[in-house]
Amino acid sequence: MATVTSVSLSVICRTYGERKLNTSSAIYLGSNFDGVRFRSSISCNCVGVRASSSSSRLVVRCMSTASDPPTVSETKFNFLRAYKHPIPSVYNTVLQELIVQQHLMRYKRSYRYDPVFALGFVTVYDQLMEGYPSDEDRDAIFQAYIRALNEEPEQYRIDAQKLEEWGQSQTASSLVEFPSREGEVEGILKDIAERARSKENFSYSRFFAVGLFRLLELANATEPTVLEKLCAALNIDKRSVDRDLDVYRNLLSKLVQAKELLKEYVDREKRKREERAESQAANEAITKCLGEYQYVKN
Repeated sequence: MATVTSVSLSVICRTYGERKLNTSSAIYLGSNFDGVRFRSSISCNCVGVRASSSSSRLVVRCMSTASDPPTVSETKFNFLRAYKHPIPSVYNTVLQELIVQQHLMRYKRSYRYDPVFALGFVTVYDQLMEGYPSDEDRDAIFQAYIRALNEEPEQYRIDAQKLEEWGQSQTASSLVEFPSREGEVEGILKDIAERARSKENFSYSRFFAVGLFRLLELANATEPTVLEKLCAALNIDKRSVDRDLDVYRNLLSKLVQAKELLKEYVDREKRKREERAESQAANEAITKCLGEYQYVKN
């Protein structure tokens, strides 16, 4: 086998100048250029070259300027690493399902964060965690969850509150008239409508549907036609929204049932502990009385 010598980057740059290759992160070029393998089409900078003095085979390795998105398991690991305390199963089971769904939404190419999505997630989270034993832990779980997705939990809360305040000041008619009005939230909705219309940098999701539903609740817009008009103004398919809202309502119903079962279990265990404590106290009192009786008798 011919001896392989290493050529430094500085030599390559002096010889050919600084060049960028629009190739994959690993490219193999045969002597007749018939063995080219592309893994992805991204811009990368050459970081190392090996050449053979007696062979025309060239191996070029590049370092990608774009990082691959994390896997679902990595996101879940980041969440568990950030919040190390045990979570009751009635909450944890749903949280694990949600973080998988949101991971898949988060790392779609068309995903772009928007406040309606944030309002939807915050609404789902707060209703899921309602009745959690500790408010401090509930907030810590929220922080760990959002950061595991490489996003900012404070931004979610700020934007959700902004839309809630705006929704409370709206009526059924003003809610769907945002395209003809000026304002910060109106601008946000117009941007969403434009991206949804062009199908660029917009990815519809269940959390977005819940965000719309929450705006309708806050504006006391209960007529079905209002949702239809709002979806039309936002260039969103109402059938998808209806379907996802049904899923959301079913989830809430199951959560209520699960929390009721959990409450019954906690109350039952509490009564058992109290009964055991009373029985133990009674036994100790009897033992003490018998001991005093024996002492007096002797």
